[in-house]
Amino acid sequence: MAKQIQKEVQQGVEAWLTLGNERPHLSIVLVGDNPASHTYVRNKIRAASAVGICSELILKPKEVSQEELLDITDQLNMDPKVSGILVQLPLPDHVDERTVCNGIAPGKDVDGFHVVNMGRLCLDQHSFIPATASAVWEIIKRTGIETFGKNVVVAGRSKNVGLPIAMLLHTDGDHERPGGDATVTIAHRYTPRERLKTQTRLADIIVVAAVCMVDMSWPSIVSCSTGCGLAKFSKYQRPPSILTAQCVSIVVLVATEFGF
Repeated sequence: MAKQIQKEVQQGVEAWLTLGNERPHLSIVLVGDNPASHTYVRNKIRAASAVGICSELILKPKEVSQEELLDITDQLNMDPKVSGILVQLPLPDHVDERTVCNGIAPGKDVDGFHVVNMGRLCLDQHSFIPATASAVWEIIKRTGIETFGKNVVVAGRSKNVGLPIAMLLHTDGDHERPGGDATVTIAHRYTPRERLKTQTRLADIIVVAAVCMVDMSWPSIVSCSTGCGLAKFSKYQRPPSILTAQCVSIVVLVATEFGF
């Protein structure tokens, strides 16, 4: 599936160039020396190159001020050669991530974290969608998992992963940006474990967007784990006591660098 998507994106880039447009250019701002962040960025640069997208990396020390970061995003916003901007999260504690994310022009906000893109997502309008949520939605669609009228549990409520996944799954399939028409329950760290077990047993689909909530004794057929650019599929056995007609269709484990 990943190879097919990569091929489709590469063809899209080539078609864009054939029309006389400039090659897409991604600018990535990386702050500090967080090993996980450096791994993520390295993989993003490699993925961009594989489909014919130019990229540049702007490295800044962890002591960088919020004002300097906003100056950088302002310059990138005004640069006509820059197609997309990505500020790698997390940022140091003295920098307000929401302010920096909102400093990126919505039309160049490839992470989909700007308040305008988040708002358009909630209104079922076309927008940049956070990458992990978009990947989960793409996996569900391409594998033919039916979501219409299904009960879905999303474990995790982060604004970057859990919330956008829930929005994609529950919204109207006939709207501008079609959704999954599912009935979605969002669980999080304060959801009582017994209630969570009850909800998952009633679910047709479970999307786990919080690793700390994963219990592999829960029902599952397929697990998709994404983290640091890796995707692994593995099968698990379901306990006989919960083999019912409404058992889970797919469990998507989403491992990210964000907190939930």
